Amino acid sequence: MEPVFSGQPIEGNAISLRYACKQDLDEYFAYLQDEETTRLTGSQQHFTREGTAVWLQKISAVNAEERVDYMIIEKSSGKLIGEVVLNEIDTVNRSANIRIGIRGSGNRGKGYGTEAMRLMLRVGFEDLKLHRIHLGVYAFNPRAVHVYEKIGFRREGVQRDVLFDNGQYHDMILMAMLEQDYEAVRGGAGRPE
Repeated sequence: MEPVFSGQPIEGNAISLRYACKQDLDEYFAYLQDEETTRLTGSQQHFTREGTAVWLQKISAVNAEERVDYMIIEKSSGKLIGEVVLNEIDTVNRSANIRIGIRGSGNRGKGYGTEAMRLMLRVGFEDLKLHRIHLGVYAFNPRAVHVYEKIGFRREGVQRDVLFDNGQYHDMILMAMLEQDYEAVRGGAGRPE
């Protein structure tokens, strides 16, 4: 399971995916400060500029044995609007976790997240030869659940009261896609619309 990554961007219709670089610091730090993004992803961490610079340096190195991090770039503006990540890569069981974040309400609802997920599923199933890709999404984010189901993820269960935020507990919906699910929807999941 030794993929060959060229380091070249992955081109979609409206977005491209590329590795992080140190020039991303300002935009990536702003992304990490976006309140709606941190709420939807359940992040409760405080990010400093210095810590963000160190993290960017770490994820800019290609290391598909552990994780694959891509920045989501809107093609028309060239702006960094989010990230999509395969992490927790398990080469023995051929599985990984996927996560995505899109910065700002102005970038949501435009299909960027759907396109980024489809491109990253292609990386996971075709390049990394994974068998299973899973994710967790909070129950208060039904729009994301709808998108994940639309591109072929299936619900597997619920972790009850997994996140305490704003004075209340929230459930996490567990979802996954297997390689045969990917193949069944490959015309949509494997290629951008």
